[in-house]
Amino acid sequence: MKKFKYLKISKTKKLRYIDNYFKKKLYIIFLPGFMSDIEGKKPQTLFKFAKRNKLGFLSLEYSGHGKSSGIFTDGNISIWSNDTKKAIKKIIEKNNFVLVGSSMGAWIALNQFKYFKSQIKGFVGIGPAPEFLTRLMWDKFPKKTKRELIRTGKVLIKNGGYEYPITLQLIKDGKKNKVLHKKIDSVICVTMIHGQKDEVVPTIFSKYTLELFNKAKKKKVIIRNGDHSLSNQKPLKRIVRELDAIIKNII
Repeated sequence: MKKFKYLKISKTKKLRYIDNYFKKKLYIIFLPGFMSDIEGKKPQTLFKFAKRNKLGFLSLEYSGHGKSSGIFTDGNISIWSNDTKKAIKKIIEKNNFVLVGSSMGAWIALNQFKYFKSQIKGFVGIGPAPEFLTRLMWDKFPKKTKRELIRTGKVLIKNGGYEYPITLQLIKDGKKNKVLHKKIDSVICVTMIHGQKDEVVPTIFSKYTLELFNKAKKKKVIIRNGDHSLSNQKPLKRIVRELDAIIKNII
């Protein structure tokens, strides 16, 4: 495994990342999900794919994630989207790239279109979860959970075998980052890949995401018996195949 690097954002903030640097090549940018890091099978598989194909690569841990600085519960969609924007500007610079967003990473990816629209040449979502904080959490929370969140500012939520600390500021910030009503007119290839048995994010979220793109060449892939993470060998091979097809369409 290649050594991880750190990008200094400020005196008190640094983000851990991995990259495969090329001066004038197409890049793959992998954006991890909520509470995920860059040591998992998806970023490592895509990193190896990029190296094999002599493509640029970047994946980062948002502040409060993995070994990046910061406290997880201080973070939110605005902060993590900004972390991503700064890392792209610093590391990718003017290179073109394909975004690959896993779960919350797909939401972060959608937020990048307003900054890098002309550089984004393709987009792959894996179990995409835009607006999950309102649609899958706040809107479905029982009254008791909502009351506790308002009173204490934080609750622990169990979902699909995972446990998440959810803060009131995170929910409020999620409401400010609505993306599912904003059309994107990029003429690119957009593919959503979703596990048929995703226990965290319903497959309809892939449909919602695809509907945002009114000029793109769109594709939805449902992985039979696939879970939310899609980190086993078979789904990973399919993810790589779909990404490869998009890249061949660009180069």
